[in-house]
Amino acid sequence: MNPSQIQDFFRNDRFAAHVGIELLEVGPGRARAQLMIDDRHLNAVGVAHGAAIFSLADLVFAVASNSHGTVALGVNVSVSFMKAAKRGRLIAEAEEVSINPKLATYLIRVSDEAGQPVALMQGTVYRKQESLDDYVGR
Repeated sequence: MNPSQIQDFFRNDRFAAHVGIELLEVGPGRARAQLMIDDRHLNAVGVAHGAAIFSLADLVFAVASNSHGTVALGVNVSVSFMKAAKRGRLIAEAEEVSINPKLATYLIRVSDEAGQPVALMQGTVYRKQESLDDYVGR
């Protein structure tokens, strides 16, 4: 699958769409997306809920890890939150660090509009032998 097909495939991620995440860029082993923080994303103390930030990071993790056209499913993630985000746009970027036939590891950075780090996530996926093409149209 080419980057355009991967982007089309992930338009079917209903949860990401529900949260308001917009996929901006896809390439081999990488992805970029944004989320505009509004009232629905705030926790009880008025800052972006960790789940909203994690969801943004998780989408680019999924896209980058599946960008080779092979089904890849997360087996482990670790996330560190560095700065509270209140409003505005968050950007997440995923980059592939290591890949082999069964496992791949990614580093995901989430930043605010000023480019300040909000969260850092590391994730590992298990790469199945199935093609994403097998899931198109499901």
